[in-house]
Amino acid sequence: MEIILTADETLTTTYRDLPLADFLGCAPPNRIPPILYKIIDTQVPDKNGRLTFAPYSLRKIEAALLREYKKDDIVVAHPRHIKKFIKENTTIVAVTAMDPLGLGPVTMLFTDGGRLPSYTKIKFTSLIKKIDQYRQAKKLDFKIVVGGPGAWQLEAKEDEMEKLGIDHLIIGETEHQIIEIFKEIEEGSAEKIIYARGWPSIEEIPTIINPSYKGMIEVMRGCGRGCKFCDPNIRKARFYPLEKIIREVEVNRKAGQRSAWLHSEDIFNYMIEDKRRYHPNEDAVINLFEEVLKRVDYANPTHGNVSGALAAPRILEKVAELNNANIHKWVGIQVGLETASPILIEKVGNNKVKPFDANEWPWVLLNGTYAFNKYFWFPAYTSIVGLPGETEDDEIDTARLIITIREKLREELGEKAHFIVVPLSFVPMGLLRDEEFFDVEEQLTQGRLLHIYHAWRHILWEVEHGFKLMKLGIVSSFFSPLIKLGLRFLLRSIEKWAAKNGLDLKKSLEPMDIKIEKF
Repeated sequence: MEIILTADETLTTTYRDLPLADFLGCAPPNRIPPILYKIIDTQVPDKNGRLTFAPYSLRKIEAALLREYKKDDIVVAHPRHIKKFIKENTTIVAVTAMDPLGLGPVTMLFTDGGRLPSYTKIKFTSLIKKIDQYRQAKKLDFKIVVGGPGAWQLEAKEDEMEKLGIDHLIIGETEHQIIEIFKEIEEGSAEKIIYARGWPSIEEIPTIINPSYKGMIEVMRGCGRGCKFCDPNIRKARFYPLEKIIREVEVNRKAGQRSAWLHSEDIFNYMIEDKRRYHPNEDAVINLFEEVLKRVDYANPTHGNVSGALAAPRILEKVAELNNANIHKWVGIQVGLETASPILIEKVGNNKVKPFDANEWPWVLLNGTYAFNKYFWFPAYTSIVGLPGETEDDEIDTARLIITIREKLREELGEKAHFIVVPLSFVPMGLLRDEEFFDVEEQLTQGRLLHIYHAWRHILWEVEHGFKLMKLGIVSSFFSPLIKLGLRFLLRSIEKWAAKNGLDLKKSLEPMDIKIEKF
C-alpha cells in the first residue's frame, strides 16, 4: 500500500462498551491490575487486517484522500496488523492520535501530572516504535506522520518526535489540504511540523465512505462560543446540512450499525441563528434527531452545553421521546461544568453561560441538571482543577455545588436524579495556551482536593446505585465490583494523601443557597 492510515489500540478498543471504562486509558497501568486491561481490551473487528469500523477521524482523512488517490493505494489498518500492509512502495504511514503523550486533562490528574506513563502513552509510543523499527529493519524510507486531536502534545514536546522517529506532525483540520500535504511529504518538501491553513468549509469536508466506530458522525465543526480554555470553541462554527448527515448515517447503517453518535462541541448549537444570546434553534435540533431516528434505533449526542439545554427543554423532552428514553434507557451527554464560580466563568467563558448571565451560573447548573434528569438525560460533567485566576473559594464552591446538585435533585426527582462530575487537570489550550500546566503533585490545595474528592465520591455513588440505568449482563455484572473497588481505592488514596499533607477532607461543606425552579 502507498498510504497506510491507523491509530493506536486505545482508539480501536471497545472496552466492552462499559460506562466509564474509557477512563482506564488515562490511568497509569502500574496502578491497575494488568489482567484488567487484558480482559477489558476488546478490539474492534478487522477483515484481513483492515479495520471494519474505524475512528471517525481516519474515515474523514480516508475519504479526503480518495478524491485524488486510487482506492488500492490506501488502507485503514488495524494497529495490530500494520506490518502486513507496509511494502516497498509505501510512502506514508499516518497515525491519528488522541492522547499520545498522556497530557490530556483527565490523564494528567491520574498520572500525578504526567510523572507516570498512562496507558494511552504506552500504546501510542509502542505503536510508533514498532513502525519505526520495522522501517529500519527492512531498510524502507516511508515517512511516519502523526495528526489528529492530540497532535498538539507532540508540538509541545517536540523532542519526543525525534526520539520516536516521527517525521512529520500535522496540526489542525486538514480535509481541504490533506492531498497537498501528503504530496509534499512524498516529494520531500514538507516541513517537519505542518500547520493547516484555516479551516475547511462544509463543502470541503468529505462524506465518509466506510463505516465509523460506534456509528460516530459529525453534525457540526467548531463551536463559536469562544471559551478561552478550549481549542474547538475558538474555531468558526460550521453546520452540516441534514442531507450530508443522513448520507453518513446510511454508510454506518448499511454496515450494520443500529445506533448513531451525533458528534458536535454543543448539540444545542446546531444550526443556531441567535448568535448574540445563543438561544438554541429548537426546531432544527429536533428535526435532526427525527430524521436520524428514522434510520437507526438510537441516536445519542456526544457533547452539549447546560445553558442551551436549560434554555430549550423542549429539545430534551422530544429527543427523549424519540429515543424511547426511560428509567432504564437514558440519553447520555458530556457537558462542561468547569467551575462553580460566576466570576471565573465570566473571565474564561462568558458566552458559555448565554442565554443566561454569568452571575446565574450555579443556578443554571442546578436547574440544567434538573431539566436533563426530568427527561431521562444523564449528564457526564467535566470540571477543571487549576484554572488560571481561580481562588481557593472557587474550588471549595465547586465541591459545594456538586453536593448541592446531588442533594436537591434527590429531593425532587428521587431515582431519576443522576449525573457525574469528572475533574480534569487544567491543560493550557485555546487562548490560554501560554499558561502553565496544573501540577497535581505541587499545586494541590485544600479547596482543589475537596473539589476532586467530592467529584469522585459522587461517581462512586453513581456506580453503586446507577447500574440499573445500564443494560445488565454477564460482562457488566463481572466488572461492576472491579470498578467499585477501583473507585474506593482511588478515594482512599486521596484520603491518605490529604492526611499526610495535613488537609481535612472531612470538613463540613454547606450546600449552596440556590433553588430548583420547576417547569
